[in-house]
Amino acid sequence: MLRLRKILLCDWLYYALLILSIIYLIIYFKYYEIDHLYDENETGFILTISNYKIDGSKLSITFKENLVGTYYFKTKEEKESFVNKYSLGDIVNIYGILNKPTNNTIPNTFNYKNYLFHKNIEYYLTIKEIALNSKNKNILISIKNYIYRRINGIDNNSYIYAFILGDSSHIDKDIYDSYKTNGITHLFALSGLHVSMFSSFIMYILNKLKCGEKKSFIIVSSFLIFYSFIASFSPSILRATFFFILSNINKIYYFFIKQKYLLFLTFIIMIVINPNYIFNYGFIMSFTITLFIILFNENYDKSSVLKISFISFLSSLPIIINMTYEINIIGFINNILFIPFVTYLVFPCTLLTLIIPGLNIILKILTNIMETISGLSTNILNIEIMIQRMTSLEIIIYYVLLIVILKSKRKLFKLLIVILLLIVYFKPYFDSNTYVYYIDVGQGDSILILDKNTSILIDTGGKSNYYEEEWAKKNNSFNLMTSSMIPFFKSIGIRKLDYLILSHGDADHMGWANVLVNNFKVENVIFNCGSLNYLEKELISNIDSYQVCINDLVINDNTFYFLQTGEYNNENDNSNVIYVEFEGYKFLFMGDAGIEKEKDIMNKYSLSNIDILKIGHHGSKTSSGADFINRIKPKYSVISVGKNNKYGHPNSEVLNVLSGSKIYRTDIDGSILFKIYDNGLQMECFSP
Repeated sequence: MLRLRKILLCDWLYYALLILSIIYLIIYFKYYEIDHLYDENETGFILTISNYKIDGSKLSITFKENLVGTYYFKTKEEKESFVNKYSLGDIVNIYGILNKPTNNTIPNTFNYKNYLFHKNIEYYLTIKEIALNSKNKNILISIKNYIYRRINGIDNNSYIYAFILGDSSHIDKDIYDSYKTNGITHLFALSGLHVSMFSSFIMYILNKLKCGEKKSFIIVSSFLIFYSFIASFSPSILRATFFFILSNINKIYYFFIKQKYLLFLTFIIMIVINPNYIFNYGFIMSFTITLFIILFNENYDKSSVLKISFISFLSSLPIIINMTYEINIIGFINNILFIPFVTYLVFPCTLLTLIIPGLNIILKILTNIMETISGLSTNILNIEIMIQRMTSLEIIIYYVLLIVILKSKRKLFKLLIVILLLIVYFKPYFDSNTYVYYIDVGQGDSILILDKNTSILIDTGGKSNYYEEEWAKKNNSFNLMTSSMIPFFKSIGIRKLDYLILSHGDADHMGWANVLVNNFKVENVIFNCGSLNYLEKELISNIDSYQVCINDLVINDNTFYFLQTGEYNNENDNSNVIYVEFEGYKFLFMGDAGIEKEKDIMNKYSLSNIDILKIGHHGSKTSSGADFINRIKPKYSVISVGKNNKYGHPNSEVLNVLSGSKIYRTDIDGSILFKIYDNGLQMECFSP
């Protein structure tokens, strides 16, 4: 034992193990391949339910056999029947269609394909029929089912789901957004808080029963492992559980291992169990914050809630920036209030409510107080700053500086970390390049131009009425603007849109314009010529000022020419057609203009040798006439079009007409970027 203690007191041992674990990760992912368990043409499956979630009419199921599936209830009765009939661990017969997940086609947004890949899932399943094969017979899963049913039987159970199971999706979206704004959503992630509360409570009871130290440790550890199972082995709760076990072994056997090395060992154990944990934000956040709190306590004699909250804020800053692209710079102040309130009141009350459902009245009062305070704080203590995505090098430099600050306490390094953050914040202002993004918005148009930190958005995309109704019904009013486009804007350093130019009033070009102006700052809005339709009038009621039917617009010494040829009796031909040059490269954006307007443009304007042409009307045969294309001779043609759209766009005849140019399509190539720099042109696709 003495020899073991001597070895365990060697600092170099833990750094060596940490380096070896990193090498292991590099080698593992270099050769890692997903298990090929299914044939893409399979339609019948016998699967085991490991988890499921119901959101409106949408049922999402995770199966034990490395599959996820989605089913939409046709009636309320069918939904209720499923809840009463099925439970975790049940074996079911499934008829459905296997689908290959795709990459995110809008940069810096959620990548569903990678998300499933790191869960060793190759396909997601569109479920057509589901039937019970046999009921669960596993006693542990039966206990888990009992707890889930008990929670479901309690009114207003959203916070019980959040604090007991770590599932915050049941909390009202607006309320959760206020928590997010205030920087306190980490309180809903199962982690050290939950383990500390559970272990302290059980230890207190065991001490009253006069159990020995070792026996108490075994009982508490067993309970925490079982709780991890109930919480579906959340990486953050596993981290806290393993750390508790190692810390207590260290204490019982007097190994005197430093806390940071125990955390290293916890990290190593977890990545050996599952290397894919390294891609889980809960895992990353939990380890990072814990490590820096430990380092802080090693180097500072006095700690307080304010200091610990501030260290947690600083240590999680790059992670939060690259998750949300914004920070609340005084969010740590909210934690001073919310951490003790949740720790000593709300969380214990959720536990007691699970045992005694009648206490739900008290829980409701406490959570109402929390929601009210969060709402007030959103308006009073909300200083949000948008920061573009940090590079890997910037993140490494940040954490090196933060470690040095905690070790040396020298003011110079504090100044350096402030300078680094200022460089990250102001970096977009020093970028002299021009970026033109043709954003994949499905069957619609949206083009983002970023020139010397001036941002111009031509169209927003949007769904036609039919698709809008179907989309809202199946996705709870999900829209691409708030889920992907606005986060994308923030990720590349856009804090406001200087200009929103609408080619015309069709829903697939401006359907999300109202969503945009209600959720993001827009300075100037420009409409096309012709009468205003209901979408345009609705947008006008939401903005302070706007322009209609302009001829030109000068931005950063570049002139945007609006090729006006009169008013037409249809919305498409009234489209704003825009011509602009960046560093000698000619761009032409056609909106939905048809062949008639193309003829009028040829008669009125002298255009030739266009470098990049945004094809009119998604490649419809009513646009891109042969005479027009032969006149302007585009080098690159970009077609913004939805995959498998019902209109059959782009038309084969149009593709033949464009064959002299290099054709890019958003349904095939995803979002398309043209970058102009130092008189050069670079092209990049963000393919599905």
